[in-house]
Amino acid sequence: MSRIAKAPVTIPSGVDIKVDGNNVTVKGVKGQLSFNLNSLITLNIAENIISVQWDSSDKNATAQAGTARAIVNNMVTGVSAGFEKKLTLVGVGYRAQAKDNVLNLALGFSHPIDFQIPSGVTVETPSQTEIILKGSDKQLVGEIAAKIRAYRPPEPYKGKGVRYADEHVARKEAKKK
Repeated sequence: MSRIAKAPVTIPSGVDIKVDGNNVTVKGVKGQLSFNLNSLITLNIAENIISVQWDSSDKNATAQAGTARAIVNNMVTGVSAGFEKKLTLVGVGYRAQAKDNVLNLALGFSHPIDFQIPSGVTVETPSQTEIILKGSDKQLVGEIAAKIRAYRPPEPYKGKGVRYADEHVARKEAKKK
């Protein structure tokens, strides 16, 4: 049995949910998101509470129920409060600058990197070494943060690179003579 799928999702005020067959659409202050549910899963909406229903004898349905509940919960949270990822640049000369939907990164390469930010995600650079990504789609915000981090992941000897703000980099000791 899926423990996650048993938990109900509460719908905050200002969020509108429509279920049309297997398609779920969630509208809120921060935008609109939609998702196609698996055919083994059904959603019941009653008095601002969403519950997931599935055939518990089917293993695939049980697995899909927890996934569907988590995705619907992230959609409701995203359109009401939104999601945010913070990245920090550590290293001499590492800089970031946001212009419209382009993030210009100087990460110690011989050339600057111009990263195109897709629609649905906004980027802010409060300082040259901080990047803040905001959006209503949790998966998209996390994916963009991971792509930016992949340009220069933190290395273990000096700790230089792009890291998440809450990430701890395990440091190694250098060789000794």
